[in-house]
Amino acid sequence: MHLFAEPEFWVLVSFVIFFVLFGGKLWGGITGLLDGRAKSVRTELEAVQRLRQEAETMLADAQRARTDALAEAEQVLARSRVEAAHLAQAANAEAEASARRRERLALDRIAAAEKAALDDVRQTAADIATRAAARVIGQGLGEARETALLDRAIADLPRALRAA
Repeated sequence: MHLFAEPEFWVLVSFVIFFVLFGGKLWGGITGLLDGRAKSVRTELEAVQRLRQEAETMLADAQRARTDALAEAEQVLARSRVEAAHLAQAANAEAEASARRRERLALDRIAAAEKAALDDVRQTAADIATRAAARVIGQGLGEARETALLDRAIADLPRALRAA
């Protein structure tokens, strides 16, 4: 059999001729398409790399801000504790001062009540002594005896006033 009579031979020949004539253009088109795709993939990879770097920078900034915020919160908490301790101390001091003032007022009131009671007792004693003296005088002591009693009372008056 003859090789030129086989259809497979002619398909192979036509395939070779097709590639010889159009292979360069086809190869250029395919390589251009692949080069364009590679370029777009490279561009996308660069964009992704930039985005990743920006994200890492943002993460570092956020972590720094978080650390700063925690430190500031701890400082505020420490200042608040100190201020609360000072306020508690001031409140305790004020409470103690108030208790001392109340105690002083109570003691003053007690002293005033004691003085008033003592004055009442003295006044009552003086009233009783005056009534007794009037009764004794009214019963008729003699004039000489009344004069002696009156002189003795007048003489004892400075001593009685000093005792009061």
